[in-house]
Amino acid sequence: MKQAIRQAAFVLLTAAFVAATSATALAGIPFFSKDELPSLAPMLEGTTPAIVSIAVKGTQPTRQQVPEMFRYFFGAPNNQAQERPFRGLGSGVIIDASKGYIVTNNHVVDNADEILVKLTDGRELVATKLGADEQSDIALLQIDAERLNELKVADSNNLRVGDFVVAIGNPFGLSQTVTSGIVSALGRSGLNIGGYEDFIQTDAAINRGNSGGALVNLRGELVGINTAIFGPNGGNVGIGFAIPSNMMQSLVDQIIEFGEVRRGLLGIVGRDVDAGLAEAFNSQVNIGAFVNEVAPGTAAEKAGLQAGDIISEINGNSLSGFNELRAKIASLGAGAEVELTVIRAGKTQKVDVVLDAAAAALAEAKEVHPALEGATLSNGKDSDGKDAVIIDEVAESSPAAGIGLREDDIIVGVNRNRVDNISELTERIADKKDVIALNVKRGNSNLYIVIR
Repeated sequence: MKQAIRQAAFVLLTAAFVAATSATALAGIPFFSKDELPSLAPMLEGTTPAIVSIAVKGTQPTRQQVPEMFRYFFGAPNNQAQERPFRGLGSGVIIDASKGYIVTNNHVVDNADEILVKLTDGRELVATKLGADEQSDIALLQIDAERLNELKVADSNNLRVGDFVVAIGNPFGLSQTVTSGIVSALGRSGLNIGGYEDFIQTDAAINRGNSGGALVNLRGELVGINTAIFGPNGGNVGIGFAIPSNMMQSLVDQIIEFGEVRRGLLGIVGRDVDAGLAEAFNSQVNIGAFVNEVAPGTAAEKAGLQAGDIISEINGNSLSGFNELRAKIASLGAGAEVELTVIRAGKTQKVDVVLDAAAAALAEAKEVHPALEGATLSNGKDSDGKDAVIIDEVAESSPAAGIGLREDDIIVGVNRNRVDNISELTERIADKKDVIALNVKRGNSNLYIVIR
């Protein structure tokens, strides 16, 4: 009986798969082999040559903790900086064969002194890094070679939960590994994986080494860049994440044009919409981004956004929450024109916004002090309306997290001296040769975080 049930289930699943992958429906790509069994092989034969293996080597800084009692003998500070060599493996996707452009994750090539790309035909080529963005975990490489294959980039806004997808990469150094699954969720954020999160979640198996590889639809088009897994000990448990192709393409276009990512800035403070907020503000939409505050002189104020607005869509695509809006705005870039769907007093309206440049206001905290690495700072206001430095993000297991900094902390001083912006914070810290005490506001509390 159990065997019969299993066989019936297999027949139903196969029928559903065949219906979803009709031999004539997907741009003429046949999904049947000679014996008429459904197969992804024809699609993969044209797709996998665009997926490359990436090997890197380089050095990265570490800090050796020297116990107090031995410092006299070693003549070293408590956290002496050292360089440690490393090697790593990852994956990449060729998106432009004529120019040799390869997209991968920033964490695959970060701090690399040498990047070696291996193609499916056995060729090995040294790649040049054209640019990268740590907060969104995207990097653009270039190789000089002929006879390359590229993937067509699809519109990731057309993805739906339940769509079939295939992950291609080099997990554990096993080149050209293919796994399949479905889109499990869209617009995932709040995972503390990166600074700007708007992930595609999939149950296609993603493991170490898949980073930077391709997530493709059944047409063989690129819909995402595999970037992370969620599971114990780094093993696959059916929860993987990919950066949407639209987000990737916007960032890559900025790197190609400017050599860097120039983030867009809307100029609002907000939170996720819930049922209580929706009812209080007479909204029929229970998800989206709620506007708590509109900063003066920003793109949001110029466009007419108001505190109490609920932003339900961006460029006609629905929003799951504030973090998704924040990630999309940042990746679209300065000067981008954006159409927001806004619910105000129960009525829906369209608001056109031209985004400001956020690059001048944002800084990596490691540029201020090594102990702050892993945090992202911006100029802002404290609860009293005074200028201060805001902690926008704190990466998990980073030095900044280790000293006790948290997201939304507000730095208002260094060693009891007031600081109003990142520039002043940098100057104050540079003046201190020994102990540095950051005066931090956290909610309604004031505290000191000590850096030695």
